[in-house]
Amino acid sequence: MTRRIRIGIDTGGTFTDVVAFDEDTGELVTTKTPSTPSNPADGFLVGIDKVLALLGATGADIDAVSHGTTVATNQLLEGKVDRLGFITNTGYEAMLEIARQSVPDGYGNSYFWVKPERIVPRDRVKGVEGRLDVNGDEVRPFDEDGARTVARWFRAQGINTLGVCFLHAYANPEHEERMRAILAEEHPDAVVSLSSQVLREYREYERAMTTLVDAAVKPRLSAYVTNIKTRLEALDDRVIPFYVMKSNGGVLSADEVVHQPITTVLSGPAAGALGAALIAKVAGFDKVLTSDGGGTSTDVSVVIDGEPTLTTEGSVGAFPSKIPMIDVVTVGAGGGSIAWLSPEGTLKVGPQSAGADPGPICYGKGGSEVTITDAHVFLGRIPPHLLGGEIPLDVEAARAGIEALADELGMTPEACASGVLEISAWNQANALRQVTVKRGLDVRDFTLTTFGGSGSLLLCRLVDVLGLPAVLVPPNPGNVSAFGLLTVDVKNDYVRTHVTLADQLDPAAVSGIFDGLAAQAAEALSKEGFGADEHQFVRTADLRYFGQAFEVRVPVGAGELDPAAVAAAFHAEHRATYGYDFATDPTQRVEWVNLRVSGIGPIQRPEIIRVGSSASGISPHMREADDPVRQVCFDAGEGYVEAPVLWRPDLPPGTVVAGPAIIEEFGSTVPLHPGFTARVDEYLNIIVTRDERESDR
Repeated sequence: MTRRIRIGIDTGGTFTDVVAFDEDTGELVTTKTPSTPSNPADGFLVGIDKVLALLGATGADIDAVSHGTTVATNQLLEGKVDRLGFITNTGYEAMLEIARQSVPDGYGNSYFWVKPERIVPRDRVKGVEGRLDVNGDEVRPFDEDGARTVARWFRAQGINTLGVCFLHAYANPEHEERMRAILAEEHPDAVVSLSSQVLREYREYERAMTTLVDAAVKPRLSAYVTNIKTRLEALDDRVIPFYVMKSNGGVLSADEVVHQPITTVLSGPAAGALGAALIAKVAGFDKVLTSDGGGTSTDVSVVIDGEPTLTTEGSVGAFPSKIPMIDVVTVGAGGGSIAWLSPEGTLKVGPQSAGADPGPICYGKGGSEVTITDAHVFLGRIPPHLLGGEIPLDVEAARAGIEALADELGMTPEACASGVLEISAWNQANALRQVTVKRGLDVRDFTLTTFGGSGSLLLCRLVDVLGLPAVLVPPNPGNVSAFGLLTVDVKNDYVRTHVTLADQLDPAAVSGIFDGLAAQAAEALSKEGFGADEHQFVRTADLRYFGQAFEVRVPVGAGELDPAAVAAAFHAEHRATYGYDFATDPTQRVEWVNLRVSGIGPIQRPEIIRVGSSASGISPHMREADDPVRQVCFDAGEGYVEAPVLWRPDLPPGTVVAGPAIIEEFGSTVPLHPGFTARVDEYLNIIVTRDERESDR
């Protein structure tokens, strides 16, 4: 009898995480396998084979596969953008050079900052005559002969990836669509992205950049997805439903996602935030920070009432991408982040990473630079192996690397290793402040949820640095992102710019635009196999006070449009974000800017099982006489102390562990510092808190 198994796979920089969910029995199985950076599809298929073997299943039992991929993200972070061409209006060829006036790190940096190279050099930008006004009405006709000349020039230059962005195409896509038709005739090999399809929203620079990024990642992502689809079919001689995670917190079929590849940037971190959000919500926490620590980086986000914060002001590397994405901040502080000395002789950590190959020194694969993982294994905070013993670590090689670095710094090896970890902890703390304090939130109001292979290693320091009330570590934390892939619905976002003052708003016109966007969403959901009775639509709008440059997004309820309720929600959200509003000042007019609809196709989620308390008693360490111990350094000034090593699957709900202790499991470790207590709750989460006496002191 064929089973119904859904598989979630998250490909990270070091490991590929896999979770399988049997829809009939509710069984969840997790595993990990090393990533294969040279061809990520290899690690993907190895993970499939590994989890099927654990379930005693075959390819015939796979009901669907959901995947979080870093292919697009890594290409942009590494700046590996192939030759692109850009087509815009005549007279606006310098749009990318003009860009925006903002300077990284503020205007104090303006004397020294050099504007980075454009994604498309000026000589590969071509203009075509024709012009629309802000309402989409034609001011000057589209020059078809000029368009053909431009198309032939790109073909002659061998430039096969093109982005098209004409002014006000968000209001009327006719000129862009005509340009694409001419390109199809004159340059049929070209891969083309249109701004009116990628981002139907005003602000031409951001729209152009988003369109060009979409075009840049399209060839590589399409090849990757097609490769996996083909290899999946070989498992069972059939088309296995294959979904790819999007940055907005939804998934989309592989057939559709290749037409909108930019939506997959940050897909892995988005899945992790959603998985952690669900786990924390079930555990009873409504205000949560998520911290996903991997081999290359740590990704952090904010979750309130089970919903991660969304933004359209994100960027990937040096490239702004104005698409809806979960608000994730990434910092180069993963297990493979390299410790190095600046020209001034100070110790730095990251963002460079040793990755999976060659990896940290302790991997024994040729790595020669000290990493965060080397510091942890030298101090005894992680075991001398990974994945339950599958990957042995060379502790002595790590020791030699730490000692050499310590000699350069003129300090003890313990102080050097502790310093590496302290810098990493502060890097992570600053990223967490960026998603809270910079957004008007008090970080001390939130419970931190740590996951990923390295996410929980520094949680005790983060509690002290940020003043956090508690930290939650889910079961199998290394696989939370893969688990998150099984919890997300199919989701597509649609936007239309409609700039109108609130006191001049035509509710019928706005409702008509919302209905049109909902019709687009319904069509897409039907293609994904969802019946009309399953379709769900979420309406939002971007509003601002007249004269402001940026907007605030607020919900727009279903049914008949209520502009007054939307305005009230805007005033409240503006106050929450910026600390003030003009709700009682009639001279400050409200302006509607963008209308948005998200179409959602719901899926069956795995249930998080409540185990209930079964601990027979509580002891300081829950330690038996023959439990293993390890010499661990938690504080360089105090040296090594004897800490019990506990195996997490052996700890039932109700267990309380007092530090110092080390809690290990297959894919992760929690070093519990002196002065901290860990409690296992009824869902098998570990809840870590600072002892009251220590906190007071």
